[in-house]
Amino acid sequence: MNIKIYKGIAKGAIKAPPSKSYAHRLLIACALANGNGKISGIIDSDDMQATLNCISALGLKYEKKGEEVSFFGGDFINSHRMFNCFESGSTLRFFIPIALALGNEASFVGTPRLISRGIEIYEEIFKKQGILVEKTETSIKIKGKLKPDTFFVKGNVSSQFISGLIFALPLLKGDSKIVITTELESKAYVDITIDAVKKFGVEVCHQGNEIFIKGNQKYTPANLIVEGDASNSAFLDAFNILGGDVSVLDLNEDTIQPDYIYKRYFKEIEHCTPTISLSDCPDLGPVTFALASLKNGARFVGTKRLKIKESDRAEAMASELRVLGGEVIVNENDVIVNKINEIKPNATLFCHNDHRIAMSLAIVLTTVGGTLMGCECVKKSYPHFFEDLRTLGIKWEEV
Repeated sequence: MNIKIYKGIAKGAIKAPPSKSYAHRLLIACALANGNGKISGIIDSDDMQATLNCISALGLKYEKKGEEVSFFGGDFINSHRMFNCFESGSTLRFFIPIALALGNEASFVGTPRLISRGIEIYEEIFKKQGILVEKTETSIKIKGKLKPDTFFVKGNVSSQFISGLIFALPLLKGDSKIVITTELESKAYVDITIDAVKKFGVEVCHQGNEIFIKGNQKYTPANLIVEGDASNSAFLDAFNILGGDVSVLDLNEDTIQPDYIYKRYFKEIEHCTPTISLSDCPDLGPVTFALASLKNGARFVGTKRLKIKESDRAEAMASELRVLGGEVIVNENDVIVNKINEIKPNATLFCHNDHRIAMSLAIVLTTVGGTLMGCECVKKSYPHFFEDLRTLGIKWEEV
């Protein structure tokens, strides 16, 4: 889908979309409770469908009506199962240890980009436990049984590996411990996982660089509502830095979502040329790059993990901002975005098959107008993003 966006000022009130991070985790924990539970606030995005696919692959039953998912238990499938993760890194990394805790053989399929992002952390763990891993361009086949143990895990690659273990280890017969061997980046996402499993009766103790998890635990059913998403709300709130007047509703001010820090970062970008760390909030990279290019510029540090997202986000944003007349310098672990002094109107930009690149560039194009190619990728997390822009008074049309 290609969209022509017209210059305009966004105004109005809009409800924050449900948190993708919480939605993944609450769906999984509710499913593992294997009883009658309900999660409200599940939109029809590709990532949510990937997680629901994998829940079905476990043998668990659910029904989705609108934004509400109800669970009805089921029988865990112990034989070889196929988990279709589409392009969801969270889904893949969360379900691999769950599958090996509940069975002993599973295959995970997804796009080449997803599989290329890797599961090296798990491979190191599985090698010690005698679990076999076979990979192709679009699949990962795993055979073996996850056993209680002390798991040594790097914390500077992705917190998703730690979260996956937190979901799975309570299901094992013995106690386990996760020892984080490096600085833990994106710690708040581990906190979200712990918060999610605790809502379903599972005990997890996180002290320093160690996480203690008792075995023989049971998830207990609950009915919960997914809170608003700080990550995607940032795209809406960004218009206020560009002269708009947008109220984002139902966003929890006391949230532990790490991307809520965008509120502080946006103010800094608006008033000065700041140095901003993305170590704990890499998903804010594209939108903060976009705003920095339109305001006072900025230096971003802790950017190395942007390479292993849906696209190489630093390089993708750099290439598109250069089309608009921008100057962006991408280094190994930092990015310098200079202010665009004279932005080029009516440019054609590309989304790089990355939902956050698409939404960030759409914001930029509202200042001058232009065409955005490949916009269907917003279905990954925020399928009604462009409709929400229209609600806020931004005019666009498919071309």
